[in-house]
Amino acid sequence: MKLNTSLQKIFSEIPEHFTKTDVPDIAISGISIDSRAVKPGDLFVAMQGGTTDGHAYIQKAIDNGAVAILGEKDLDGFNVPYIRFENTRHALTWIAASFYNQPAHSLTVIGVTGTDGKTTTSNIIYKILIAAGIKAGMISTVNAVIGDKVLDTGFHVTTPDAHDVQKYLAQMVEAGLTHVVLETTSHGWAQHRVDACEFDIAVVTNITHEHMDEHGSYENYRAAKARLFESLTWTKEKKQGNPRLAVINRDDEKSFDFLNEFIKTNKINYGLNENADVQAKNIESTPSGISFDIDLRVGKLDDGKKITVKSKLVGAYNVSNCLAAFTATVYGLGIKPEIVAQGIASLDGIPGRMEVIDLGQNFTAIVDFAHTPNALKSAIETARDLTPNPSPARRGERGKVIAIFGSAGLRDKEKRRMMAEIGAQLADYVILTAEDPRTESLNQILVEMESGIPVEKRSEGKFYWKIPDRGEAIKFAIRLAKEGDIVLSCGKGHEQSMCFGKTEFLWDDRIAMRAALAEFLNVDGVKMQYLPTQDKTEEEWLK
Repeated sequence: MKLNTSLQKIFSEIPEHFTKTDVPDIAISGISIDSRAVKPGDLFVAMQGGTTDGHAYIQKAIDNGAVAILGEKDLDGFNVPYIRFENTRHALTWIAASFYNQPAHSLTVIGVTGTDGKTTTSNIIYKILIAAGIKAGMISTVNAVIGDKVLDTGFHVTTPDAHDVQKYLAQMVEAGLTHVVLETTSHGWAQHRVDACEFDIAVVTNITHEHMDEHGSYENYRAAKARLFESLTWTKEKKQGNPRLAVINRDDEKSFDFLNEFIKTNKINYGLNENADVQAKNIESTPSGISFDIDLRVGKLDDGKKITVKSKLVGAYNVSNCLAAFTATVYGLGIKPEIVAQGIASLDGIPGRMEVIDLGQNFTAIVDFAHTPNALKSAIETARDLTPNPSPARRGERGKVIAIFGSAGLRDKEKRRMMAEIGAQLADYVILTAEDPRTESLNQILVEMESGIPVEKRSEGKFYWKIPDRGEAIKFAIRLAKEGDIVLSCGKGHEQSMCFGKTEFLWDDRIAMRAALAEFLNVDGVKMQYLPTQDKTEEEWLK
């Protein structure tokens, strides 16, 4: 995609509070926030981050060919125009939207947010759109799907940066797509990365404990998520229509009342609650998937009509994700319920979400992304439901659940104790290990987690273990497992790297599980990926 537009044109199209006068008439062929990635003709946007300050690299950007600079500091002396904003991060989303010719104006945009389940829900909605014959794309924390192309959105991303989001949307318009499902995070909203995405339908899965380090309080975290619903009010009218529908979770007690009062547009709720607008009944959950019924008693659909929804997704908690997608597409887009049910049934699974790794072992090995207290609870409860009861191999005793997980460094410290407590209460055995310690002491993180283990189970080597190296932790769990057990590795899921110090090491829990199983079974297979905990002391990798 080759674009070339004028800096004056860009500033003529962004909201008034970002407008600047006396902007030079310069041709811009790209936008970059990384001086190393600047190409001749680019506009370089200098932003201040947690550990780096883009203003320090302005000259580098100019040397690489930047023809104009946006920044927040009072600077001069450059041989290209320098335009100052109060906050370049806030302005970037509108600037990028203008540069890419306002792609969201030509798309029906469905936004999905929440603490847990947003990637799954986004994928379900995408499958429903495809089943309905709609030309749709998707941007999630896993990848961007544009027609036949699947683009990796990075190792450790939340919502992609604003200019990347707008680039993906522009590519979708160019490819002839009409709809997009956009997964959005609290970080993305707090940093205004998706303000210019012109959302038509907004969906929330749940808002539970997470990112307190970033937002400071649950209320602030919830407010960041709520910006998705606020954005419905500033979406411009579109030639294809603009339903401005908010879809909220009636079962999520901590967020429902707040959002129900906060939302100023059309809204509808879903849940298992008997007062939900769209309610799931007759729920069945088995190792092969879930099914439930919906009474179509909302809006203009036939009152009393019932439809059965089936999904290959494992875990009763996925009923809520399916229900959210059903509500958004039936009541927001007018897709027939039967088509929606077909779309839900067509999804085989989500990478790194309760993903079974099978090399022929006599126990079940699962990798899941659960990295919040609520998600860990759901994952272990699902694993418990999957254990044979009774297990013939265990002389009538139910299979054990062996949970492996950690808690990230430089992130919400409060959840460390919470996750260890939940793990110890629900799993039979717990192995505490690394999960992106970053520049924090991994040993100290594990000690903080250990303090959450209930006193009656605080017997290391009996109910729980601390094993810093994640590969060795997985190997240990596999050696511990007996026939009929479940080994559940949580926290990394689809991610493809792990951060130690300031270095991202290639790491995929699914590869690690396969490597550990191959070694255990003494069969050919992939090799365990390298982490510095294999051969370095903490002091060495923290340097």
